[in-house]
Amino acid sequence: MLTFLASSGWLALLGVAVPVAIHLWNRRPGRTVAVGSIRWLAAAANRRLRNLKLEQRALLLLRLMVVVLLALAVAGPVWRRPARPQAGQILISPDLLASGTLAVVRPGIDSLRRRGFVLRQLKIGLPRISDTVWQQAGQHLDLADSTPLTADRTASFWLRVSQAADSFPRQPIRVYSSAALRHFQGIRPALPARVHWQTVPLVPTETTWLRAASFSTPDSLRLMAGSSTEEAAYTRSVTVPRPAQSATIAAAGAGLPPLRYTATAAGATLAMSDSGSITVTVQPPLRAWVYYDAAHAPDARYLRAVLRAAAVGLPTRLELTVTGAVPPLTAPLDWLYWLADSPPPAAWQTRVAQGLHLWQDGQRPGTALTTHFTVSPLSQPLRLTRLDTVRIAGAGTRWSTATGQPVLSEQLMGRGVRYHFHSRLNPAWSSLAESPALPQLWLTLLRPALTAMPSPYDQRLLDPTQIRVPQQVRATGSRLSAPRASDTDLRVWLVLAAGLVWGIERVLAARFASLRVASL
Repeated sequence: MLTFLASSGWLALLGVAVPVAIHLWNRRPGRTVAVGSIRWLAAAANRRLRNLKLEQRALLLLRLMVVVLLALAVAGPVWRRPARPQAGQILISPDLLASGTLAVVRPGIDSLRRRGFVLRQLKIGLPRISDTVWQQAGQHLDLADSTPLTADRTASFWLRVSQAADSFPRQPIRVYSSAALRHFQGIRPALPARVHWQTVPLVPTETTWLRAASFSTPDSLRLMAGSSTEEAAYTRSVTVPRPAQSATIAAAGAGLPPLRYTATAAGATLAMSDSGSITVTVQPPLRAWVYYDAAHAPDARYLRAVLRAAAVGLPTRLELTVTGAVPPLTAPLDWLYWLADSPPPAAWQTRVAQGLHLWQDGQRPGTALTTHFTVSPLSQPLRLTRLDTVRIAGAGTRWSTATGQPVLSEQLMGRGVRYHFHSRLNPAWSSLAESPALPQLWLTLLRPALTAMPSPYDQRLLDPTQIRVPQQVRATGSRLSAPRASDTDLRVWLVLAAGLVWGIERVLAARFASLRVASL
């Protein structure tokens, strides 16, 4: 497309009047004719003035062409080729690909495909979607192939989109996914502005699934059933008889379908009949022992209350012992809380490598200070008034103050973990005992895998505002990443053409001059 950068240069076209005026002014001189009388010369001269005729029209046209070409060059002509549409990537989540609500965004996706965008699934490896699969999409088919639920269907979309942004640099990326909260685990990455993310609601459903199971008594099982809608998730527990051997268990009281109970030498498992890919291991009771000395008796009372409150959310039964006696070495414990200034016995310390979780409270006298610390799921900062100065070599920091001082140290030892709480639940040390979220905080320590792993049946939705890129950032990124049109400057070529025409005009002018001389 021809474009002129300086449209005011068109005024230079007025210069075409100059060669016309010069051409008319510089008329060719007449020849001398001998006549017998001059009485007829005046009339002939008047007729010549009245019938002005352009002579040497080829020269005039060449001179006009030179002026026009120079005027066009002054107007700054460029040949602008619009940028070719930049192809990119389209990422579609597997749950949306198999949902009937895909029809809402299908026309827009087809429009992008015609522009050269490539269809990919938002899953491991970002595999391409074939035309056959795309034609079948949205028909409630299992287009997510045989990928295990815990392997990718609950994987974080944050990670997948961040990998796509790194794998396809400088390419626009359009993401179409559901807003299921289970797919947005972890920290939200800083995505580039070329990533446009649109969430599409799925068909609203309420799901119920087996969350966990444990041995309540030798003859009964405790089942923890989870149910979820788009607004919230709930958990309820039921107790059912324990079969003597592998059999099918009816759990209608928990809203669950029949469960397949399988007992082996390695343990027992439960599987939902409508989803054999999800199997839950029946857990033994969680055994915890709280030992305290006289100085830590108030701390033991607070800890007992916290553990009993947290046990409501545990998938297994809690067997809790709170006493001032040291547990026997033969006790099959999962947790040992040592609330004393003296160190735990060496025999119990060696049990950590075998899977024991050993907890030790802060030691007196500690250091008086005034600071705060905040840790999820606590929403309010907690006050700390005393911390001990014990440092454990090789231990990491699980909780820390705003100034970086360790509050809870964590040391992995074999299959177990050793914790050192640098403060205490005693109100003279901290305000932890006053927090209503303390049982939930303790639950993340007792069963971190259960609380951290999202269920594939969780239907809760993420707030869409956490996905959208601010408009100001998007506009800035669009200006930076948008492909630019390419321009070819034509001024040089016009000047060269004017020079060529001028050369032709000079050659013709010289030839006409020689012809006039010859005619004389």
